[in-house]
Amino acid sequence: MKPYTLLVIIIVVLFFLPFIRAAEKPNIVLLITDQQQATALSAVQGSAYLKTPNMDSLAAKGIRFTRAYTANPLCMPARAAIFTGHYPHQTGFQKNNNQQPAPPFKGLAVPFRNAGYKTYYFGKWHLKYKPEDVEQHGFEVVKSVVQRDVIGKHDSTVSASAIRVLKEKQTQPFLAVVSYLNPHDICQYPRGETFPSGAVGEPPDAGQCPPAPANRFPAENETDTVTFLRQAQQTLPMFPVGKFQENDWRKLRWVYYRLIEKVDNEIGQVLKTLKESGNDKNTLLVFTSDHGECAGSHAFNQKTVLYEESVGVPLVIVPPDSDNAGAGTDSHLINTGVDLLPTLLDYAGVPVPDDLPGKSLRPLAEKEDGSWNRNYIVVQNHQDQTGSVNGIRPSIEGRLVVTDNFKYTVYSQGIHRESLFDIKNDPGETKNLANLPEYAAERDANRKRLQEFAVQYGDTSAAKFLENSVAPVPITHSAIP
Repeated sequence: MKPYTLLVIIIVVLFFLPFIRAAEKPNIVLLITDQQQATALSAVQGSAYLKTPNMDSLAAKGIRFTRAYTANPLCMPARAAIFTGHYPHQTGFQKNNNQQPAPPFKGLAVPFRNAGYKTYYFGKWHLKYKPEDVEQHGFEVVKSVVQRDVIGKHDSTVSASAIRVLKEKQTQPFLAVVSYLNPHDICQYPRGETFPSGAVGEPPDAGQCPPAPANRFPAENETDTVTFLRQAQQTLPMFPVGKFQENDWRKLRWVYYRLIEKVDNEIGQVLKTLKESGNDKNTLLVFTSDHGECAGSHAFNQKTVLYEESVGVPLVIVPPDSDNAGAGTDSHLINTGVDLLPTLLDYAGVPVPDDLPGKSLRPLAEKEDGSWNRNYIVVQNHQDQTGSVNGIRPSIEGRLVVTDNFKYTVYSQGIHRESLFDIKNDPGETKNLANLPEYAAERDANRKRLQEFAVQYGDTSAAKFLENSVAPVPITHSAIP
């Protein structure tokens, strides 16, 4: 072979090498619902009251994480965490505050765009990044959907936007986020408002509806903090469920399940499009929700509280070209707010920044867990969607520590402002053990864990909540903006 011929071959190979490597990078599709309980799939609870064949199909091919939790059980804080990979106290978002500036971190899609990915976002935005600010959030194509512009067809509009792009054969690896609104429309049901993603019909007689939750009453020994927050929340027209009885909750849950079925159908259309276009090949699929929904548990509707129904979320990861042989469940403790971004970066072969506090779930999704371990996770909240009770309008923060067998919560205010639940033996969280002498050691161990977290990640609020051995702090009036 002549020298110049060899040189030409080397130049050609070097020229095309980046494209060959890029082609090996997996596509990534992140499917997000809004306000879906971790157990609200027929693959989990059976099909007597709820049928989710498309979500079930993902669980049948991938790994379903049975102990996945949101970083904060409210839309904007949860999404700020997911799309930066940082805890809510780091992003500055603990509540739905539209007056707050964007998080001090680049968005999720930036490293993928820098690595040669085409980046798409379809659907509910609810992020403080300006959609046009590509350098900050990283999504080259943003098709956000505003509720007031598409009353009655929000989620179908999301699917249509995604399908228009994903039906075309992609020529480079892509990251696509498909973000739905449902079953968030359950917020409208008690208020008698129009559903942004379309009606589901009137519920039948209560006897034909799903059972009301067994834990629909306040917990035994409930903290005065939670009791006061429930009263203050339910003085607002946003939460008109203070007088709900068993049959009311049954009807609400019927509607909730119909909304989940609606969004399951939308997800099915996207999955069908991926398959028909061939874009499902070498594609990582991730399905989750931003947070859960109480749906009557502990006499709450909606989210924000630190009970299991509110903080637990579905999470399914289907590795590229997975077959049913790789399916299963995993019970490691997961915080979706900080663990999703490292996971996606790992699959894309993009270095995970050192400042990200989460861990890649790839070893768990591929059943190569090895030394993967985590003893606890921390969830955060700030409840300020409240009215006045006895002249006091509360605005209270909380921190939740979840371990294998227990859940410990401490609040910023309250006389008895701690809770401890034995979720192994009392999964419905019906009895608060925090003040029982026989559980003092477990309570104190969780205080220590939270203190450790506060020091490691600079959570000064958590450290403050623990001061003076969690001495009483009377609930005071807050001038909430």
